[in-house]
Amino acid sequence: MSRRALRRLRGEQRGQEPLGPGALQFVLRDDEDAEEEGPKRGPAGRRPGDAGKEGVRVNNRFELINIEDLEEGPMVNGERSDCLLADVVVTGNKRRSQCGSAETRKDVEVADKAAPPQQFNASCKFRKKKKKQKNKKNSAGETSENGLEDIDRILEKIEDGSGLSRPGPPPLSSKKHVLYVEHRHLNPDTELKRYFGARAVLGEQRPRQRQRVYPKCTWLTTPKSTWPRYTKPGLSMRLLESKKGTSSFAFEHSEEYQQTQHKFLTAVESMEPNNIVVLLQTSPYHVDSLLQLSDACRFQEDQEMARDLVERALYSLECACHPLFSLTSGTCRLDYRRPENRSFYLALYKQMSFLEKRGCPRTALEYCKLILSLEPDEDPLCMLLLVDHLALRARCYEYLIRLFQEWEPHRNLSQLPNFAFSVPLAYFLLSQRADLPEQLSPEREKASLLIQRALAMFPGALMPLLEYCSVRPDPAVASHHFFGPDAEISQPPALSQLVSLYLGRSHFLWKEPATMSWLEENVREVLQAVDAGDPAVAACESRRKVLYQHAPRNIHRHVVLSEIKEAVAALPPDVTTQSVMGFDPLPPLDTIYSYVRPERLSAVSHGNTIALFFRSLLPSYTTEGERTEDGGPGGLNHNQGLNRLMLALRDMMANFHFHDLEAPREDTPEGDGEWD
Repeated sequence: MSRRALRRLRGEQRGQEPLGPGALQFVLRDDEDAEEEGPKRGPAGRRPGDAGKEGVRVNNRFELINIEDLEEGPMVNGERSDCLLADVVVTGNKRRSQCGSAETRKDVEVADKAAPPQQFNASCKFRKKKKKQKNKKNSAGETSENGLEDIDRILEKIEDGSGLSRPGPPPLSSKKHVLYVEHRHLNPDTELKRYFGARAVLGEQRPRQRQRVYPKCTWLTTPKSTWPRYTKPGLSMRLLESKKGTSSFAFEHSEEYQQTQHKFLTAVESMEPNNIVVLLQTSPYHVDSLLQLSDACRFQEDQEMARDLVERALYSLECACHPLFSLTSGTCRLDYRRPENRSFYLALYKQMSFLEKRGCPRTALEYCKLILSLEPDEDPLCMLLLVDHLALRARCYEYLIRLFQEWEPHRNLSQLPNFAFSVPLAYFLLSQRADLPEQLSPEREKASLLIQRALAMFPGALMPLLEYCSVRPDPAVASHHFFGPDAEISQPPALSQLVSLYLGRSHFLWKEPATMSWLEENVREVLQAVDAGDPAVAACESRRKVLYQHAPRNIHRHVVLSEIKEAVAALPPDVTTQSVMGFDPLPPLDTIYSYVRPERLSAVSHGNTIALFFRSLLPSYTTEGERTEDGGPGGLNHNQGLNRLMLALRDMMANFHFHDLEAPREDTPEGDGEWD
């Protein structure tokens, strides 16, 4: 601190005598106090506290307060003094209650007179911020908590006196929908900051530019400066209907976007990714082209470019959303039977997969809930086979249990192997938490009961699970007919596919020693029930043979998107033999088309033998009908077609080379050669 600041703090000025101890006094008085104490002056108009040069009155009471004092407040005996705040609150209340009773005003005056004025010695030095952090935390925490409690009590008294009742917070089930999505969890940086800190996540990011390049702020992605400038590609959304608390929407393609879509389908049929790159140069925000090229980059191990293309597709889709379309409410619907809506599903799924691989399971769980909320009844991508895995990875055990309890009566989630094993695992992991000592035994009993039901319903999942976890089973278990090799062989193919999908994705969640010991205990309990002839075991076997005869198409679609080798190998032949496109895997059989792609007219259909001949020689040759379909100028006359044909014939003749058979060959040496 400089000498000038120290002199100002002490109240010294040039040309004045040094101040004595106790000369500097702060008297926080209200205007009413000044008027009431006005007659109480000494002789010559002086107040009893004035003493000439011995006491210097400061007109501006804030002139001598330092910046650190404003932030932390004065220290009295090593503690913060809240008397200033108390005096300000009291005087403020007095001003607001001027029309109150006289008794209340007398009590306030008595309290003000009883409180001694705060005096600070001029030579007193304030401690620095680092030295008083411990005392500051304790005193500030106690003061804030007591202040909040006092405010709550005052509010309760006011409401009781006025006869009003304050409603309490509603329970979680009625407050938020089970598929409600939180905005802050859609950003992966929020989760990464919790793991690694804000400095590690945002350290390399540059500050945002002042100029706003992109027209809209989005929740799903953050626009990057490396992206092309956004222009509306012709994609929009309209509201179809609203009924029973839900709203149905649908994406729409303009005529220009439809032409781009036709070109994209032609590029896909060519099996050449460079054609899609050329198309993106003219239409940088065409969604299907971005998704298809993302798959090509992912197959070439360029994960960063693949993720960037998916984010750009999501940005284009979110910019086209309707103003009433909500990502978080869980009440907006998109019909998967419409081809225009499928791009949004697939873009969200691919982004969710990248987030899971990136180590952001909490963010991936929000994307999974978002996809499931778009059409929860049909569930076109079968997200129910994945939501339990993400909830366990994100340690959202309460959410998984709540979803199971609310949807089990009408969706029969216990008939899916993933829910049958994940829900008891969630109960068990919840019982292992140290902050739930009272609920440990009920949660453990519930987990044991549910895992025994799962083992009785799906006995063929035990031995593959132990093999995945590198655990050698007990000889009594391996040789038993219930859990032996016959259990895995005898289960239906559809059930084998579901079990392979679950184990290939979530087997590592069972590798903990405590989890394995708990599973071993329940396996023995199930074996005892089987040996005792429990009728519940026979009922599970009969139900297993009836339910899992054939898997629906959405499960096959989910297996194709998951790319889990064990599950893909279990797909039926009718799925593996048909072509599967990455931008639209296994489309629904009852697709609702808003526009139809015009059929390409082949040369054979024209019956033009000459055109067919030239096409066989020159693959680049096209007829006028095909050029018109590709978006070129229509109505070409026959002269233009003949000119094109003559140019193609000249190119063909120019490539012909005739060799003179009578001329000696230069490449062979003279004389007779010998064959080795």
